[in-house]
Amino acid sequence: MSSLTPLISARAALEELAGTLTTAPAIGLDTEFLRERTYRAELCLLQLTTPHGPVCVDPLALTDLAPLAAVLGHGAPKVLHAGRQDLEVLMPFVGAITPLFDTQIAAALVGHPAQIGYGELVRRTLGHELPKAHTRTDWSRRPLSEDQIAYALDDVRYLLPLRDRLCEALDKLGRLEWLAEELREMEDPAGLEIDPERAWQRFKGMQSLDSGRLNLLRALAAWRERRAVARNRPRGWILDDTVLREIVYRVPRDVAQLAAIDGMPEGVVRHSGDELLALVAAAAIGDPPPPLPRRERPDPVLVARVKRLAAAAQTIAADLQLAAEVLVTRRVLEEIAAGRKACDTLHGWRASLLAARLDAVD
Repeated sequence: MSSLTPLISARAALEELAGTLTTAPAIGLDTEFLRERTYRAELCLLQLTTPHGPVCVDPLALTDLAPLAAVLGHGAPKVLHAGRQDLEVLMPFVGAITPLFDTQIAAALVGHPAQIGYGELVRRTLGHELPKAHTRTDWSRRPLSEDQIAYALDDVRYLLPLRDRLCEALDKLGRLEWLAEELREMEDPAGLEIDPERAWQRFKGMQSLDSGRLNLLRALAAWRERRAVARNRPRGWILDDTVLREIVYRVPRDVAQLAAIDGMPEGVVRHSGDELLALVAAAAIGDPPPPLPRRERPDPVLVARVKRLAAAAQTIAADLQLAAEVLVTRRVLEEIAAGRKACDTLHGWRASLLAARLDAVD
């Protein structure tokens, strides 16, 4: 009989939990975290299922979670709901978590809405109504009340029954291999790594800029990302998106021009102005810079083809009783409309279902 309590806050109990989990055929997993004041999310609570019932682990009371690393890194499936952020938050503490089962992904392949929430899925699938009283709780505050702990335990209590029901449904539909493909992609730890050199891709609508300004955008975004990581502060606290865009558009050449940008904090100019101006200079943009591109109207021929492709995808999705966004995103449809072959854009089970039919759309 286990001596585990609902809230684990001591090293000895954590080690006992790790030993208990080695015999579990599957492990439900969830986290509570905050990221309003930091770049990295602050892990405030970890919930896990055990053969004796769900428990909470208090990472704020423990020096580390190392005893859990081995059991979470291999062995029994770890069952989460919309788990990508949980994996990102836990990686610094326990490393990569595998193998995985995500109930939101599985539910979408069964035919539920693509972004269905945990509570709604529990209601639809298992008939339980979960309380919503602590959805906005500050999980970093201690002590946690009995109600808060009960709410957190419910977040994993139904994960394993959900997994069983969803697997049954997917097996009947012949879609278990679809799920396996999705989960293999989710298990790739590279998707959780921070790459400052790709931070510029967060900025939409900038692809039509001249090459010099695109170089500047890449450099500024990477500089801000590295600074945010080093200081563990939200990237917007380092430099606001709007201000960063304005630097790219206006290409300031000196401190006065930099300071004149709307919304530019005085502290940034004072402490980082020389660095920012050095990035501007390194981008080798002409003086004066090239005119900004005019905002062109969308190509009506391209728009019409995207609509036809979307209609075809919608028909296929309806036949499969799936949400269309589960099959294909608008970005992919736009790539196909622009001339890229669907068979080169889609992969795996999506390619086998969609590629030929989308390539046939004129």
